[in-house]
Amino acid sequence: MAVGILLSRIAGLVRDRVFAYYFGSSDAADAFRAAFRIPNFLQNLFGEGVLSASFIPVYAHLLARGKEDEADRVASAVFCLLSLVLSCFVIVGVFATPLLIDAIAPGFGGAKRELTISLVRILFPGAALLALSAWCLGILNSHRRFFISYTAPVAWNLVMIASLVGFGGHFGQFPLAQALAWGSVVGSAVQLGVQLPQVACLIGRFRVSMGRGVEGVQTVIRNFVPVFISRGVVQISAYVDALLASFLPTGALASLVYAQTLYTLPVSLFGMSVSAAELPNFSSALGEADDVNVYLRNRLNAGLRQISFFVIPSAMAFLTLGDVIVGAIYQTGQFGRSESVYVWAILAGSAIGLLATTLGRLYASMYYSLKDTRTPLRYAIVRVLLTAGLGYLFAIPLPPLLGMNPRWGVVGLTTSAGLCGWLELALLRNALEGRIGKTGLPASFILQLWTAAGMGAAAGWAGKLVMDLNHPIPLAIVSLGLYGAVYLGIAVTFRVPEARGLISKVGGFIRFN
Repeated sequence: MAVGILLSRIAGLVRDRVFAYYFGSSDAADAFRAAFRIPNFLQNLFGEGVLSASFIPVYAHLLARGKEDEADRVASAVFCLLSLVLSCFVIVGVFATPLLIDAIAPGFGGAKRELTISLVRILFPGAALLALSAWCLGILNSHRRFFISYTAPVAWNLVMIASLVGFGGHFGQFPLAQALAWGSVVGSAVQLGVQLPQVACLIGRFRVSMGRGVEGVQTVIRNFVPVFISRGVVQISAYVDALLASFLPTGALASLVYAQTLYTLPVSLFGMSVSAAELPNFSSALGEADDVNVYLRNRLNAGLRQISFFVIPSAMAFLTLGDVIVGAIYQTGQFGRSESVYVWAILAGSAIGLLATTLGRLYASMYYSLKDTRTPLRYAIVRVLLTAGLGYLFAIPLPPLLGMNPRWGVVGLTTSAGLCGWLELALLRNALEGRIGKTGLPASFILQLWTAAGMGAAAGWAGKLVMDLNHPIPLAIVSLGLYGAVYLGIAVTFRVPEARGLISKVGGFIRFN
């Protein structure tokens, strides 16, 4: 799963680098980023996270009990229901686009606003196709088939890259943004298409049915509603960020999205991969209550260690070497050194809550496996309300009061979200411990990882200063290479099992090939 996510994220970073080359931080970039948020809202509401939480626990549990025919009935009904609801949302969304623009980006006006409206109308159907591809992911994950589902987004990214390269030399920025939107729709269809053949092999018989009278479908719907609301609450937080950023100077919204793309890389690679892989295992646990609780605690704690081993150095790298990372990926064409430093500051704010966000995903998966979707919803609402209030204070009034340029207000958005992420994690952990027993990580383990990451960051800075390379890519190779080598070396010295296991696996892979 991690390999699949890595490939798709690399493709996404290449896409964003090409996007930065043609658009930089221009009005067209702001318009496309804002436009993509609206249909992306639809995708996230109905897509991977919601279906994983409501559908996979039911479907995987039926498979574990040997009820394949009933599992097929549930899968078929969920697909039909999802298709119907998505079709209605797309039709309403296309006609209501001007109202949506006024809600999500009220600071846009003139040609910038008109471009955003046209982009949203193009993108809506593609978002529905991406949401349907999440149904395929649920089927494949429940059968422990992870690679195809997580590499499928590579196809979507490749189509978008081809759109930029094919039309970039012939169109201006506004027409190019529209061509890219059409490329996104075509890529969405391709992403869905590459998963369907394997899904068809796993489902014994597909039935066109709404699943009336099927108990498993009713359970999915009951679980779906709280998770749908929870995901909606999270999306409201992203909406508030976009709304506030639209009032900041040109480039703030596009730069926020550039930073978020990098921030979500470790979240997806390590938080999402471990959480998604463990959800079917959590859901398939059978036996006496005490035995199940011991099993769940052990798997949860092992997952927390896996995530922390990779996410702590990611957070430290974003904080200390973010300009190197941003420059290597985005610094080209219209995207210069000053933009790299600006995005680094935004990324550093996000890094504050990176560990909390990734660990929180695993805790949420545990709740979903227990068919409790309401507890994560309550804590998500608390986090979003607090994030919205702090985000406004940090982004709008605080920078002028401190004598800062208003454009730096976007750093306040990511900082406030990071702080609130820690509160949500504490609430999730404390409530879960009342049900399955004490969970979490030893303080000594966390201290070892942060120490190793700090020493790695010092080595990376030394390499950055000594080499004094002007081109961002060679600089990143030297600086980040030193950082990773020192982090891993110190972790091995501290006898961290995950470090030794990683070296052993890499060595075995090399010997095998």
